[in-house]
Amino acid sequence: MRNVVVIAEAGVNHNGNMDLAYALIDKACAAKVDYIKFQTFKTELAISKKAKKAEYQVENTQNSSESQYEMVKKLELSYSQQLELVKYCKSKGIKFFSTAFDLDSLQFLKDIGLNLVKIPSGEITNLPFLRKAATLFSEVILSTGMCTMEEIEDAVSVFKQNGIEDITILHCNTEYPTPMEDVNLKAMRAIQEKFHLPVGYSDHTLGIEVPIAAVALGASVIEKHFTLNKTMEGPDHVASLEPEELKNMVIAIRNIEKAISGSGIKEPSNSELKNIAIARKSIVAKTTIKKGDVFSESNITVKRPGDGISPMKWDDVLGKIAIKDFEEDELVKL
Repeated sequence: MRNVVVIAEAGVNHNGNMDLAYALIDKACAAKVDYIKFQTFKTELAISKKAKKAEYQVENTQNSSESQYEMVKKLELSYSQQLELVKYCKSKGIKFFSTAFDLDSLQFLKDIGLNLVKIPSGEITNLPFLRKAATLFSEVILSTGMCTMEEIEDAVSVFKQNGIEDITILHCNTEYPTPMEDVNLKAMRAIQEKFHLPVGYSDHTLGIEVPIAAVALGASVIEKHFTLNKTMEGPDHVASLEPEELKNMVIAIRNIEKAISGSGIKEPSNSELKNIAIARKSIVAKTTIKKGDVFSESNITVKRPGDGISPMKWDDVLGKIAIKDFEEDELVKL
């Protein structure tokens, strides 16, 4: 049974190009993710023209002198373009999802019929944004990069005050790529213990092993950036998965789901019952034994197969009288 929701984060890895956006949808479908997620924003409403680029944005874009506003403006898709993506997702049978970064974009996502909202890490301390989201949507996924536990608590309270109980909190580190030593997956468990809400993990590390580990630790949602090619210019490509990696991550997550879905009772599984007699051992004749001989350490031993007397009964067999003749390697019977 599929429990973990896998979100393929296309984000702005379309580079403002609709053909790339369509191709990302195709690749997400091929990887069999649950959602493909884009980003919805009006640059002028979300970013000051004086805002500088983050260090990783400078490193991953060619024009280091441009402002964050100038960089992001080139990555913006209009609302009408996003409607085309919604239609294309429906035609391909994949769920469209997006993160808003301004109040108008929250309203747009609600107007196109989304009931689920993703609060990005950078907006978790944006009270007007949180309040509007809380009045528009019934389901919330909350990313917590750069957060303290107190900041998460403040944001969660905004939604709960508006009667929203369907809240999933994603542990996250907002560095692209995230160094392994900064992942701190234990924090995901701490969040769950504190808030008693579903938790997940939004990953910015290189590779697929950390999201897989998060699933093993109880993540119910995994979000991961992906791209058509990591070498493309843009702020997020380098910390994203390529299509084949995305596919492999989904396969691994589904396998881990199966692996941790057992009863928790330690007992032989149905698949291994047939191997008990093959892999275990029994008490057998070490040499030829005649009827009436006494079983001793000199004439009995332990060998496969395991469909005879268990070696755990060794002390019970020693000293008993052979009821018949036994050939070497024959299973001993009492």
